[in-house]
Amino acid sequence: MTAARTGWLLVLPALLLLAALTVYPVAYGIWISFFSKHSFFPEQQFVGLGNYAAVLADEEFWRSLELGLIYSLTTIALQLVIGVAAALLLNEAFPGRGLARAVSIFPYVVPTVVAVIIWKWLLNSQFGLVNYLLGIPVSWMGRDWIMVSLIIVSVWQFFPFVLLAVLARLQTIPPELYEAATVDGAGAWRRFVHVTLPQLQSVLFVVVLLRSIWMFTKFDTPWLMIQGGGAETYIRTLPIYTYQRTFAYYEAGRGSAMAVIMFLMLVAAAALYFHFWRREEQL
Repeated sequence: MTAARTGWLLVLPALLLLAALTVYPVAYGIWISFFSKHSFFPEQQFVGLGNYAAVLADEEFWRSLELGLIYSLTTIALQLVIGVAAALLLNEAFPGRGLARAVSIFPYVVPTVVAVIIWKWLLNSQFGLVNYLLGIPVSWMGRDWIMVSLIIVSVWQFFPFVLLAVLARLQTIPPELYEAATVDGAGAWRRFVHVTLPQLQSVLFVVVLLRSIWMFTKFDTPWLMIQGGGAETYIRTLPIYTYQRTFAYYEAGRGSAMAVIMFLMLVAAAALYFHFWRREEQL
């Protein structure tokens, strides 16, 4: 009994810190979602599920959800393709591989604000380097191309996360598996499909789950991309709209309701993802 009490006393500071930084803000956000509350003034009125009904009836909410899904799903797919391809390339032996590996993680360590400023300069419609190289005038920050620009910036910035995770797993795959496949007459593509991909399943499972959560809730990159432009509504994803509802319209209750709905969406998606993963493992 004494040992158990000692163990609880040792973990108590960590539990209190976790409760203060995680449990309390989440619980308070859920509590506020049932009130009509100004973001700064103390007055509040209990409205029950009124905020949730108002959110679900808001066309801008569904538009922001649609834009968020387009943004997150597209960036995740491109990050996976580019990250896996780069990992396969950097796993091979060639002169300068160490330097190439170091350079490949550079986008991931660049601060988001710096990355967005650099890409805004590169994609500038008047003096940007991208238009100069293409030889055609493209308004990358206009309403027709702003989502494409946001996806380009996000994929460039975050594909190294996939690269590092996949590369670390590639280096632990036993070479005997590839040797056996080669003896059986398997070419490069068949070795990738029947040897490499099965070995990467567990890593890709975690990568897809984390990237889905992070990209769907991504705020800083889209927010910085819309600053100083007139096409903000075309990349106003759900986190940005939630922020605007809370701190631009001063509707803390409705903003909290939107945050709770977004949280429930992520929980449902993660649960469904785990369900399909377990079923595939059992087959």
